[in-house]
Amino acid sequence: KQILVLGLDGAGETSILHSLATNRVKRSMAPTEGFNAICINTEESQMEFLEIGGSESLRSYWKMYLPKVLLLVYVVDSADHARLPMAKQLLHQLIQNNSTLPVVVLANKQDLEGAYCITDIHDALALSDIGDERKMFLIGTHVAEDGSEISSSMKDAKELIGQLVLETQ
Repeated sequence: KQILVLGLDGAGETSILHSLATNRVKRSMAPTEGFNAICINTEESQMEFLEIGGSESLRSYWKMYLPKVLLLVYVVDSADHARLPMAKQLLHQLIQNNSTLPVVVLANKQDLEGAYCITDIHDALALSDIGDERKMFLIGTHVAEDGSEISSSMKDAKELIGQLVLETQ
């Protein structure tokens, strides 16, 4: 069982995965062309993350992997206001047929000027409409300078994901 990491191209999925895996910041500039798998070991568990690129040509694969996962991590670019409606539409389509899949939304790039705050992201993605039975979390994240230690929000996200994996196994 894996953790699926999705988001529009350029939202920062790969940078987040590297940061979660190494506890160090490594910014990735190139969008994922295809798939990216990373295994992260914690004291409690082993977590397998599968990232599928967010370009339009790869989005058709998203739904195929969804039934096989424990958890969906959905990354949005908080500063990319123009593409939030598309991010919302894709998220709602993805999870409409799976009312129990836990979802962790990472509102990434919180450090950029003009980034929407958490409440604006919550509204822009219409997270209130997603259903009450589902475990759903929204965390603001950012990947700072290369080589530095990850932010406390990234540590929180990693801890939360680890906890959800333990609960759902």
